[in-house]
Amino acid sequence: MKKPFILIISLIVSLNVSLAQHQKTSGYKGIWFALGQRTEYGDKYSGGLGTYTSSHIPIAIYAKAVNKTFFVYGGTTSKDEKHLLIMISYFDHNKSVVPKPVIVYDKKDVDDPHDNASVSLDEKGHIWVFVSGRNTTRPGLIFKSRQPYDINDFEKISEGEMTYPQPWWMKNGFLYLFTKYTKGRELYFSTSADGKEWKEGQKIAGMGGHYQLSNIHNGKLTTVFNYHPGGDVNKRTNVYVLQTADNGRTWTNIKGEAMHTPLTDPRTTALLRDYQSEGKLVYLNDINFDAAGNPVILAVISGNHEPGPKADPRVWTIIHWRNGRWNFHDVCRSTHNYDMGSLYIEKNLWQIVGPTEPGPQKWGTGGEMALWVSGDEGRNWKKKSQLTSKSMFNHSYGRRPLNAHSEFYSFWADGDADKFSESRLYFCNKDGTKVWMLPYEMEKELQRPIRIK
Repeated sequence: MKKPFILIISLIVSLNVSLAQHQKTSGYKGIWFALGQRTEYGDKYSGGLGTYTSSHIPIAIYAKAVNKTFFVYGGTTSKDEKHLLIMISYFDHNKSVVPKPVIVYDKKDVDDPHDNASVSLDEKGHIWVFVSGRNTTRPGLIFKSRQPYDINDFEKISEGEMTYPQPWWMKNGFLYLFTKYTKGRELYFSTSADGKEWKEGQKIAGMGGHYQLSNIHNGKLTTVFNYHPGGDVNKRTNVYVLQTADNGRTWTNIKGEAMHTPLTDPRTTALLRDYQSEGKLVYLNDINFDAAGNPVILAVISGNHEPGPKADPRVWTIIHWRNGRWNFHDVCRSTHNYDMGSLYIEKNLWQIVGPTEPGPQKWGTGGEMALWVSGDEGRNWKKKSQLTSKSMFNHSYGRRPLNAHSEFYSFWADGDADKFSESRLYFCNKDGTKVWMLPYEMEKELQRPIRIK
């Protein structure tokens, strides 16, 4: 008998709904946040975090059937507030416009973008929004659009303990990866044929804590994750890889050897590289696949968890499974552990979009956005173009839409990394020649984004 992994199935969706839910707002205002762990070089991470975290996957999806890119982000009510709203909108590629964004869920007293959402599309075009919870104190929620490809009305499906949502719509329904704070941040998955009835969550890994990324290729899901010795996220290290081709019934390492989950020993054969023995920290950014379907990982490798120069060098690193072994290639260096970007692979064209360049808040989260290109499967990289320059605030968390369209290729936010500020949202095209800002204030129902490059 199937057991729901969700704690509560909402039978009467009209109950417990915020008054603000499903209303439109007057423009695209991102959430600003600071963790509060200050050093002489600023906060551990802070700034405009509307597209945070790298473990919320995906936050944007291109739908070819309607030629729109749907996206979610952490928004707020005004430039003077930090009140978190789970927002959804789309970019209409036919008309080159965006509508006023819609509030899927009002987080009320929460200002923390760890509660941001991920988005998915099922085979009928219904939009699913998976809102992250936080530990056991704030439940996660799942919403479904009432009509296909329509952002204006959602029904609440369920809620329960789930953080860092990573929903993947497969041929037979959802394969859903998420985190529970059982013994540290531990990794789980569940499956559902319809998104309403879920099998009981099963633990994938529990070695004291993990952050993970995931992606799918030809029906196979690959998850890559690090490890937190003693449950300390400031010591995040190592890289592990697991794969499943049968919706989680069986798991293997990269060599196809069967793995018994949950993984509990850090010395498992799923270990890709023992960065712990090297004294290095691992900040995972993205995972993609080469033309042959081999996984390629983008990470920032660092020497210290604190901001500032003592953590240098912070090396953007490509980790590529090729010719039966893992290959490691340096891309560039940047100034903060949370300078997060995304990896794009289309046949022989490999690209990275991210805040690799120093920004106005030099030692803060993010910086200026740049486009990097490799023509030899990630072995060598060159900066093709700088997407932003002379900015007032740092740009951060450049995110890759699923099935990214060439005119909505990367999606990110800005914000002052040193002090509270407004935050705006941006996207760029594939070749880095155009950058747009989403309208902060809107008078019309539909408006064109503002071209800034």
